[in-house]
Amino acid sequence: MISVEEARARILNALRAEPAEIVALANAWNRVTAEHVTARLTQPPADVSAMDGYALRAMDGVIDADLRVIGAAPAGHPFDGQVGPGEAIRLFTGSVIPTGADAILLQEDATRQGDRVRVNHSAVAGRHIRRAGQDFAAGDVVIRSGRRLTARDIGLAAAANYPWLSVHRRPRVAILATGDEIAMPGEPIPPGGIVSSNSHALAALVQAAGGEAVILPVARDQEAAIGAVADTVVGMDMLVTTGGASVGDHDLVIAALQARGMTLDFWQIAMRPGKPLLFGQLGVTPVLGLPGNPVSALVCAILFLLPALARLSGLSDASPPVSSAFLGTPVKQNDRRADHLRATLRIDENGRFVVTPFPVQDSAMLRRLANADALVLRAPNDPALPEGAEVRIIRLDSLGL
Repeated sequence: MISVEEARARILNALRAEPAEIVALANAWNRVTAEHVTARLTQPPADVSAMDGYALRAMDGVIDADLRVIGAAPAGHPFDGQVGPGEAIRLFTGSVIPTGADAILLQEDATRQGDRVRVNHSAVAGRHIRRAGQDFAAGDVVIRSGRRLTARDIGLAAAANYPWLSVHRRPRVAILATGDEIAMPGEPIPPGGIVSSNSHALAALVQAAGGEAVILPVARDQEAAIGAVADTVVGMDMLVTTGGASVGDHDLVIAALQARGMTLDFWQIAMRPGKPLLFGQLGVTPVLGLPGNPVSALVCAILFLLPALARLSGLSDASPPVSSAFLGTPVKQNDRRADHLRATLRIDENGRFVVTPFPVQDSAMLRRLANADALVLRAPNDPALPEGAEVRIIRLDSLGL
């Protein structure tokens, strides 16, 4: 068995980012930029007012000064002239500062009567003025390549005058559940059978990570059946299987895919839950074989599928984000496998994150995972830890799941 870290590194080393495509800005959210976004203009394009008020010369903006209003400059309608001694221009937020003016008299600091305005609070040169290029200048890199675009980034790209962006194509992932006992939700359940949760949970995870998921028909426990379904993955960027990768007589995924030409990179990881995990290459298609137990499948998906999707999507940093918390209950000594304990998370009276593992960690108990806030990471042979000990965790809300 290999370690979690080695397995993840071997998976990521085998993957490359998907090629670039051009998409409309409205469709670019959550995509990963394939090239730098360089501003096509300067923002703001000129010195503009940050407030409603009057543009004037700072030397004229002293208390009780009486100035003549010689015009107005609403946003989008610059004043075509110059501000001279004893003069002011009515303007608004976003108005271009007229030539000759270097200060803003706020509307609430002025008294207007006809074409005259009295200064009730001294104006200060430069105050309330947004300088040209204060946000960015033409030619500035405003969004770097390899960034997953947020709503804030979309707004920035729009401000930089981009109606289209170059992003990496979404990775297309085929999901194959195997087993005679498996029925899809809503289908008749065979005697001794169970409803498959893995396909839909993994499809949701793929979509949350920015990929496109295709759920394949369930493959029965026959090499020919598994191989026939696997033949349909042409054009997919990854095949993810669940079940059939352990050591039982009916665990046939490895044999079925090897009969179709799959080269096996590794099988079995020193971890809990999720020991029977495989990675290989079926032609040009990477294959990630997850365990059949629903908790094992999802924990392995968090540790290995999410990083793989990040790499395929164009992200350089693909590891799950790890933070720390303090145990809310003691934990016993760990064995030789890395453990991933489902746990709740709260903030105590001192503002610290306190993580409490569920007392039962059976890999078939999906409700515990659904109600969990975090996974507590325990290294192989970790000693027993008391309540209050600091531990490493993966916060599930940080994954967008």
